[in-house]
Amino acid sequence: MHLLILAILVPFLAAALIPFIHRRLGPVDIGWLVLVIPFVLFVIFAMQIPVISAGDTVTATLNWIPSLGINFTIYLDGLSLILALLITGMGTLVILYSIYYLSPADSLPHFYAYLLLFMGAMLGVVLSDNLLVLYVFWELTSISSFLLIAFWFHRKNSRYGAQKSLLITVFGGFGMLAGFLMLHTMTGTFSVREIVSTIGQYSDHALFYPAMFLVLLGAFTKSAQFPFHIWLPDAMEAPTPVSAYLHSATMVKAGIYLVARFTPIFGGTSAWFWTVTLVGLITLFWGSFCAVRQTDLKALLAYSTVSQLGLIMSLFGMGSAAIHFGDGNEGALYGLASFAALFHLVNHSTFKGALFMVVGIVDHQVGTRDIRRLGGLMAFLPITFTFAVIGSFSMAGLPLFNGFLSKEMFFTASLNAVSLPIFSADTWGWIIPVVAWTASALTFVYCMIIVFKTFFGKHKPEKLDKRPAEPSIGMLIPPAILSLLIVGLFFFPNLLGDHLLRPALNGVLPGITGAAPHITAWHGFNTELWMTIGIVVAGSLLFIFLRHWKKIYAILPEDWTFNVFYNKLLESVEDNSSLLTNRYMTGYLPHYFAYIFSFFILVAGGTLFLTGAFSFDFSTDAAIPSYELILTIVMAVAAVGILFAKSRLTSVLLNGVLGYSIAIFFVLFRAPDLALTQLVIETVTTALFLLCFYFLPEWKPENSPRNVKIRNAMIAVAGGATVTLIALSVRSGKLFESISGYYEDSYELAGGKNIVNAILGDFRGFDTMLESLVLFIAGLGVYTLIRIKGGKETRKNED
Repeated sequence: MHLLILAILVPFLAAALIPFIHRRLGPVDIGWLVLVIPFVLFVIFAMQIPVISAGDTVTATLNWIPSLGINFTIYLDGLSLILALLITGMGTLVILYSIYYLSPADSLPHFYAYLLLFMGAMLGVVLSDNLLVLYVFWELTSISSFLLIAFWFHRKNSRYGAQKSLLITVFGGFGMLAGFLMLHTMTGTFSVREIVSTIGQYSDHALFYPAMFLVLLGAFTKSAQFPFHIWLPDAMEAPTPVSAYLHSATMVKAGIYLVARFTPIFGGTSAWFWTVTLVGLITLFWGSFCAVRQTDLKALLAYSTVSQLGLIMSLFGMGSAAIHFGDGNEGALYGLASFAALFHLVNHSTFKGALFMVVGIVDHQVGTRDIRRLGGLMAFLPITFTFAVIGSFSMAGLPLFNGFLSKEMFFTASLNAVSLPIFSADTWGWIIPVVAWTASALTFVYCMIIVFKTFFGKHKPEKLDKRPAEPSIGMLIPPAILSLLIVGLFFFPNLLGDHLLRPALNGVLPGITGAAPHITAWHGFNTELWMTIGIVVAGSLLFIFLRHWKKIYAILPEDWTFNVFYNKLLESVEDNSSLLTNRYMTGYLPHYFAYIFSFFILVAGGTLFLTGAFSFDFSTDAAIPSYELILTIVMAVAAVGILFAKSRLTSVLLNGVLGYSIAIFFVLFRAPDLALTQLVIETVTTALFLLCFYFLPEWKPENSPRNVKIRNAMIAVAGGATVTLIALSVRSGKLFESISGYYEDSYELAGGKNIVNAILGDFRGFDTMLESLVLFIAGLGVYTLIRIKGGKETRKNED
């Protein structure tokens, strides 16, 4: 098996083994063992950098369902390598951070198992070449993130946030699956690489644009784009290591990755350009606007994540225009936006991961994240303060930090979009730099809030739960490494650009050269620099006078938010579903039979009538002997007699007449083994019926209204007539030769002289085994219920 396939499977295997290993190692030591897994995987992927930077790719296939074109095919190029390094690298730092952050009282084995499950699922998403395999891993990320967000399940808000994230992301996932199936219908393949190579001939297909928007639905929900962003802030109820991992570097980047991977398929069209760009810009602005009003540091970071994801999304939208021009100067000019998106994707993981860890340290060491209770912590947490400054200033796009470089590229791309000669950008393109600058000014404001409201100002010890102090060195190492990367990437950005970003860009814009520039911090006093200076000036003024203009948030009606709409929609669905369920779940067995048989009559009988499938041919039927006719009349009389029986004993006896009559039919039709089986079963059943009567209350025949009896009689007659008509039609309208001739060779094929036994034990052996398993499970259930009832009776007597 290929090493990279093992790299995906190892986290799943480790997650399965943790419940057994932790019993010997203990809850604390298990974290150090788990730490080895992402670190080794990071080394394995880092070893692929020379291969990928040389322009090569790595592929491997593990056959799954080759007859349907579904195989576990991995494809490692520059784009997937960046994400794989982020997943494993950030995973290593987060697990190290978790060892010191989480309490031994927490269920650590569960936590690490969920984390590894998520890590494996994310690796599967970014490395899968097959669409259906990608979808399987995609939904696994939703399930594992649900478990992580709800880790502290005793908290109501944790359960609520986990439910919201699962509902929204799985909803988008279903849409994405439909888009994948449409792509397969168009191209005849599930391979992403093959679709990219052949999609040009399908751009006029009727399913092209529906598939595009359904794929984007999956990407937008997973990456918390407007208006699906509402799940991300509530997901912050998860432990801080989970937030640092899922909501800064990994899960929320899955939708970004999907857009990047599918840009060669749908890019170059006006619909893709404007949809991705505008949704990204709206998300960028709305996230930054909402972040400023937050009083909880994690909530602030949540909305800042939404905003930064919108920035990256809009860059991929703008960069997709390069596909329209192909290789050349214009393609390289507009392709710069995609390069900036990849660069900011990496930068965002570094500074946002560091900031989440900083907030976790503040919460862990002080006991609160409420900005209104914080202040003056610089003197108590100087190292943490340093990390906060580095992460915040990088997110604000200030010099000496990597965020400045990618933010300048963002401004360049937004200015280039104004002059784009296609997609009506020359008319509406001015919106892009205006929104970009406005949102960036708000970004500067909430970055200053993080630094100055938390670490400067008056210290308020009376409002804190703990005396502030720096945490253990273990909690400081992960944000220290990320802070070094933030500064290091500013001074040596081309180490990343040449070896990872450039080959990754080829996965987003294949065949377009020159779009990956040599990254420099100084380009003179150009428009982009003046935009940054304006952001610093305007942002500083907005921060200074924050308490004056923050009143604008009070103008927005509280009932007009997307969260309120989501909650009301959920309540409406629950209420209406309960109302509907209570209408048919009456607890009355005759009602259920009426529903079942009515549905059967409508569907089966209606299909027969609408398709004209009735076909009666009695010419080849054998003559019915008189003794068979008499036996049939006896069965009919017994069946009708059950309906008018006045006692249970009479009903059981008449039911026995039916069963033993069927056994006689088996004898007449020369099936003595079936007759013997029927006799045994009927005898046992009759005895069980009689035994049950001992425990049942006295039977009082039901006195139903006349209209109910008439309705039930009509349903019964119609149901019987439908079955009879189907049987006659099937018997008379044979489309194929009977398969019974195949089983006549049972001795040669299966070594069985009895055809029935050969069918049950060999030809349908799996069916028989599963039926036996079902009976065994049912037996266990009955036995359990008896034991539970017996235990209750015993305790009741003891009491």
